Amino acid sequence: MATEQEPMTPPEQPGETPSPSQEPEADEQAAALDEMRDRWRRALADLDNLRKRHAKELERVRAEERARTAGAWLPVLDNLERALAHSDSDPSAVLKGVEAVRDQAVEVLRGLGYPRYEETGVPFDPTRHEVVGVVDTPDAEPNTVAQVVSPGYGADGKQLRPAFVVVSKRQE
Repeated sequence: MATEQEPMTPPEQPGETPSPSQEPEADEQAAALDEMRDRWRRALADLDNLRKRHAKELERVRAEERARTAGAWLPVLDNLERALAHSDSDPSAVLKGVEAVRDQAVEVLRGLGYPRYEETGVPFDPTRHEVVGVVDTPDAEPNTVAQVVSPGYGADGKQLRPAFVVVSKRQE
C-alpha cells in the first residue's frame, strides 16, 4: 500500500516570513523612521543656518559699535590737532586747550558708560582700586585712599580700569 504523500511544508516559524498582516506594520515603521531621519536632518540644517546667521549678525553689531565709538573720539582728535597747530602760541592758552581736550575725552568715556572717579578719603575698595603704594598718614583712617595716582573709569561692575591709588596703612 504505497501511496504517495504530498510533500509537507514545515510550519512557519515566527519572524521568518512576515505574514500579510505584518507587512503593512513594518512599512509604517520604516516610513516613520524615514520621516524622523528627515526631520533630524532638517533640524541640523536649521541649526547650522541659525549659527551662521547669528555669527553674521554679531559681526555686524560689533562693526557698528566700533564705528560709533570711533566717531565719538573724532572730535577729541580734531581738538588735539588744533592744539598742536597752536603750539607756538602763548603756553597758557595751549595748556587751557589741552585741559579742554582732556575734559572732552573724559566726557566721551562717560558717554560710553565709563565715568571717571578719583576721589580721595574714601575706603579702599579692591573692586575699584589698585594699590600702588602705602603711606603712613596719622590724620587719615586706615585703609582709605590717601592719593589717586591715576583715575579709574567705570561703575557698577562695568569697569574699564581701576583707579591706581596710594592707601593709608593701619596704624598700630
